[in-house]
Parts: sequence; structure tokens; C-alpha cells
Amino acid sequence: MVQNSYGDLYTGITNNHEQRLRYHNERRGAQFTKRDSKFELVFLEQHTTSAQARKREIQIKKRRREKKDELISRYREGSPTSL
Repeated sequence: MVQNSYGDLYTGITNNHEQRLRYHNERRGAQFTKRDSKFELVFLEQHTTSAQARKREIQIKKRRREKKDELISRYREGSPTSL
């Protein structure tokens, strides 16, 4: 999950998060990322299959902002992140 300078969150999957973040900051990729070029990685999970990653992405996207903020806080603290 990345956050832009407006505080908006973008959730997606990738097999190379460093490259994906660079693309977002170059305003390449998703339409959402084209309006801003200051993104920071705020949450990351690794999964063994793309199907698992996609399922988790959908779960996270359905969550309210408060729950996403909890994930981000736990991630920054190094705590377990499942909600």
C-alpha cells in the first residue's frame, strides 16, 4: 500500500515493490498515480502465490480507512498485520 502527499492510499499487488513505487513516483501505472508524484510505501505483505496476494488485496480494499490505518501503524511498529 502506498500513500500520496494528499494522504490518499493506493492498494495493489506486484512482484517488485521497489520498481512499482518508482513507477508511481514517475506518474506511470495506475490512473490514480498520475495526479501525484510523491508516494511512500506504508504497508507491505508478501505472499507465496499471486492468487493469495489478490485475495488479500481485495480484503484490504474492502476495509474502512480506520482499519487500513491500523495495518499501517502495525507495519511501522513491526507488529503482526492481519486484521
